[in-house]
Amino acid sequence: METIVKVISTEYVTHNVRQFRLEKPPGFTFSPGQATELSINTEAWRDKKNPFTFTCLTDAPYLEFVIKIYPERQGVTDQLGKLNVGDTLILREAWGAIEYKGPGYFIAGGAGITPFIAILRTLKRDGKVADNKLFFSNKTDRDVILEIELKSILGENAHFTISRQVDSKHDRRRIDEQFLKSEVSDFKKHFYICGPDPMVMELRETLEKLGATTDALVFEK
Repeated sequence: METIVKVISTEYVTHNVRQFRLEKPPGFTFSPGQATELSINTEAWRDKKNPFTFTCLTDAPYLEFVIKIYPERQGVTDQLGKLNVGDTLILREAWGAIEYKGPGYFIAGGAGITPFIAILRTLKRDGKVADNKLFFSNKTDRDVILEIELKSILGENAHFTISRQVDSKHDRRRIDEQFLKSEVSDFKKHFYICGPDPMVMELRETLEKLGATTDALVFEK
């Protein structure tokens, strides 16, 4: 299924991450954590499909995406960075990515936070955010996506780490075995992980070593 939808609003939420709100077709549904493939509705770009995660609540009157823009790659996100209100995209059906299975630890690297945004917003709305904790790693303070909102959702359970800024206001530690031993109180809880492939692979091995069970590890496939 392909549907043409208009951009109804757009704004930068960091220096290189842009939030898009699109028309929501009647009857369109998705689950928190799911993604779809979008294309820009122009002759040159409509056949180039890129996956993006829904970040809005499922009952919102629009569809929302939070997308990191990479101008240097001269690809789809570069073109998305040039879109304006009224421009159109091609929307396809939702498909499974990360699914919430119960309280635990969300671990994100950079734009890997996006599958967790709709999940955390839903938990907040439903009063079920307690017993969840976020570890969110970025290069610099200004790279942190939706920092204020994540703090408002999770409070002290929103933990930000920074890897490449010496004077960061956040934790400078790397999310590795030592970090997890000091910050995780229960390795039998669920772990939701999304970020660069090397980070995800390393964390999977480390968490299994520390006692997390395979069925409690949830990755974006």
